[in-house]
Order: sequence, then C-alpha cells, then structure tokens
Amino acid sequence: MYLFYFALALLLFFGAKSVGRGNWNDDYTSLQQTKILQGIMILGVALHHMAQKTCASWHPRTYIIHGMDPFVPMGYMFVAVFFFCSGLGLYKSFRSKPDYLKGFFRRRIVPLIIAFYLSEIIYTAVRLLMGEKMDAITVLWYLSGLHMANFNAWYLIVMPFFYLAFWAAFRFCRREGTAIFWVFLFTLGYTVLGAFIDHQDDWWMRGEWWYNSAILFPLGLLFAKHEEKITRFLKKGYWFWLLLSFAAIFLLFQQSQYMNNFVWGYYGEWGDPLKIPHRLMSCGLEWLVGIAFVAFCFLLMMKVKLGNRVLAWLGAVTLEFYLMHGIFVELFGYNFLDFTNSLYYISNVPLFICAVLACAVPATILFRWVWKKTANLLKKPAA
Repeated sequence: MYLFYFALALLLFFGAKSVGRGNWNDDYTSLQQTKILQGIMILGVALHHMAQKTCASWHPRTYIIHGMDPFVPMGYMFVAVFFFCSGLGLYKSFRSKPDYLKGFFRRRIVPLIIAFYLSEIIYTAVRLLMGEKMDAITVLWYLSGLHMANFNAWYLIVMPFFYLAFWAAFRFCRREGTAIFWVFLFTLGYTVLGAFIDHQDDWWMRGEWWYNSAILFPLGLLFAKHEEKITRFLKKGYWFWLLLSFAAIFLLFQQSQYMNNFVWGYYGEWGDPLKIPHRLMSCGLEWLVGIAFVAFCFLLMMKVKLGNRVLAWLGAVTLEFYLMHGIFVELFGYNFLDFTNSLYYISNVPLFICAVLACAVPATILFRWVWKKTANLLKKPAA
C-alpha cells in the first residue's frame, strides 16, 4: 500500500509545474486545466468505490482489508469538484458562445441520457450473466432507469435536471444575477426534497450522496460570473487563503464526521420527527467541506499548472470511466452486488486496484466508441 500511495502521488504531480514566485497560472480555470482536475477527481471517485468495497465498516469483518480507509468517506468531496466545474463551464460557454442556449437540450442533455441508458443496458446484461434472477418486469424496470442497474450512475440522472434549471433561469431571466439566484433556489429545493426521502434501494434519491455536494453547481456559476474580481482578491492574500482552505478541509471534515456519525446523521428514519432537520444540518456541514476542498484545489492551481497525458486522458473520458469502472469493482470484490460470488475475488488490495483500473481503461474506450456512434446515429436526420 505504501508503494500504491507513492505511485498515486507520482501520477498526480508528474508533469505539474510551479509558475514561480510572483507569477500566476492565469489559465487555472481554463477548459484544459479543469479537465485535468476532473481527471484527478474521477480517479478519486474510482478509489472511493474501491475503498467502499474493501474496507467499509458495513462489510462482514472477514472481508474488511484495510489500506484505502481515507477514501471511504471522501466521495462527495470529489463529486463537489464536478458540480463546481459544471457550473463554471456552463457560464463560461454561455458568455463566450453566441446563442449558446439554442439547441442546448440536444447538445448537453441528450448525450447524458444516451450514456445513462447505454450503461443501464450493459449493467443489466452483466447482472444477468452473473446469475441475478430477473423476470421480464424487473428487466424492464432496469432498462427504464427508474430502478438502477448501475447504481453509480446517479450523477447522470441528477445533472440533466441541473442543466435544465440553468437553461430555464438564463433563458427567462434578464439579469444573470437573478438567473443564478433561481438556480440557487432550485438547488435548495432539490436538497430539501432529498432530505425528505429515506434511504432505499429501488428508486431515485437513494441517499444523501445524491445531494450533499450539489450546492457547488450554483457556486460554480457565481464564481464564473465574478471570476476576475475573486481572483484579484485571492491573489492579495494568497498564502493565507491557501492555508486556511487546507486547514478548513481537515477541521470541517472531522467535525462533519463526528456530527454525522454520532449526533445528527442521515439515518434517522422510520418516523423520526427530527430526521429532516438532522439531514439538512448534516448536509450543510458537508457542503462546507466540499466548498473548502474545491477552494483549495483551485487555489493550488493558481500557482501550479497541472498536466500529464494520463490525467488529460482521464479528464477527457470522465463520464465513460465513471460509468464503467464500477463493473470491475464488483467483479473483483469479495462478492458481486451482495447477491452472488464475484467473478474472481482479489483480496490483495494493491492488486485489486490494478486489476480494476486495467480493465476499466479498455471498457471506457469501448463504451466511448459505442456512445459516440449511438449519439451520432440519433443526430442524423431521417431519410
């Protein structure tokens, strides 16, 4: 495991360059840099899922193998970066591309829907091949997407709604500030709705991970609107803000873990009258952790220019990698989705990580090819 963490650090910082004292990475919010950042985060998401499979506390003690423990509770922090970059990218595109909202549904939302349903078909097929007993109704539920065959694909369900909120707000509001305000209200409403829904395994909104980092989407819009002013402000006290954000991650994270596990928490169900305020308070703390984490990442990028081919490639295929890696987490874990034996159980954690990543890469490439072909086919006008 020490070798794994050394290799991970080498991968993250290989090719990264400090811009030097007195200089700034003026491209720190560019598409190229944010894509590389998202490449790092999608790797973090994959490691989070692998950690959950190997050392999460809810597994039988016989199968808990420590080594990736820091990644178990960190998933929402990585996802926070994706929400923030989505808001940031949408606003930048809106401001730089004439008539950006025309054809928005076809360009931004339809591809996500296609990718989601392709993944549902693949996961349904894999589950059948692994021996899950399904009648025709169950298969249809999975293929409809209302029951999720790929339970990691929740982000592709959520994002189209946020994209639609963005489109509606910026289409019908004259002022950009008012539009962002309405996106904030949508996010708050979405979060409150999530807090009303108990944990369950059948429908959408299966748990707090569906909403505990969503606030970063409107914050990404707000940051993009005022990027120049915020950047100038951060430069004036750069080292203070960098150290503050770094300290805030750890302090807020520890406080969040304690309060969510022992005081409030998300699991007050079965008629608990305080479950909704407790969930919202737990979510609020995790929002603060996510904000601190995103702030630290972008502050670091103001001084460090990211870049290597592996991370650039991951940044270009984040969606495809996100959808595909989970298959191999289950195929090589101690069981397959808790209903049957896995294809091959790899108990050695570093070897498990290597096997998942080695299989996820070609699966990602193949999925990307099928996804693009399908999307292009649907775009062609009927003869």
